[in-house]
Amino acid sequence: MVGNTILIIKTPGCGHCEEVMEIIDKKIKPDFPDLDVEVIDVTQKPEYLQKYPVMSAPGIVINGKLEFQGVATEQQIRSKLKE
Repeated sequence: MVGNTILIIKTPGCGHCEEVMEIIDKKIKPDFPDLDVEVIDVTQKPEYLQKYPVMSAPGIVINGKLEFQGVATEQQIRSKLKE
């Protein structure tokens, strides 16, 4: 299995961000044990918005590419991960 990375770009109090993090932690990570997940609060690290211009939180970066903005389903996220 090839290693995958997910970067979640979030804002404080973002309900959709919490929803996506729960999907990744509880439903996706068990099937991808080598999955590297990092959560970035853009109020603490605004430089991430220069690299990934997120207009709607959360921004979901998979393997270095901004794939989703806002809510993404489990199936959508899984479809972007490498087996």
